[in-house]
Amino acid sequence: MLIADLITEEVPPLKSTDTIDQALHWMEEFKVTHLAVIKGKALLGLVSEDDLLDANADPSLPIEQSKVHFIKPVVHQSQHAYEALKLMAGMNLTLLPVLDEKEQFAGSVTYKSALEKFTGFSAIKDPGGIIELEMHDADYSLVQIAGIVESNDAKILSLYVSSMPDSKKIEITIKVNKEDLTRILQTFYRYDYNVKASYHQSEFEEDLKGRFNEFMRFLNI
Repeated sequence: MLIADLITEEVPPLKSTDTIDQALHWMEEFKVTHLAVIKGKALLGLVSEDDLLDANADPSLPIEQSKVHFIKPVVHQSQHAYEALKLMAGMNLTLLPVLDEKEQFAGSVTYKSALEKFTGFSAIKDPGGIIELEMHDADYSLVQIAGIVESNDAKILSLYVSSMPDSKKIEITIKVNKEDLTRILQTFYRYDYNVKASYHQSEFEEDLKGRFNEFMRFLNI
């Protein structure tokens, strides 16, 4: 799944000529605390509700004249959908602007639209457990990891590899079709794998929801 698949038409971008009052009204209406601001097809950045309220500017002023601070997290529609979720979680964003291959504004992803898409994955809906491993990138072997899982009469439903910032280490998140992970974990330990965490399906869902708990109150889901 690509970020393009997460784009929603529910929340329009602000134009640079829209007012602060308009921005705050839309944030309340669409239950977000961030909105994309564009000028033509160019993305100027994101404005947040807190920055708009702290600006002490005339609410009738156009945003481009208000000196409100813009942030500019950048993702492209051809990237994997996980990258959008990761960035939104890391920056506590309720909305993320997306650029096309010409670096022009292509639309927005909201927490709600992303969550709805991800919960549609069969691997997420199916019962099972999640294992998180950490290792040096040179030690990564999908064949060995799959062999360990399958040797314990289980199957991998999904697997995601992410790089750790400023490091040659990687994190691997594995969804398997068994909730009892005891034998699988014991085998990983026997092969000296660094198991960062493991979850039953329900525990993983609660952990994921907890990461977004701060801004779920803004959403009608």
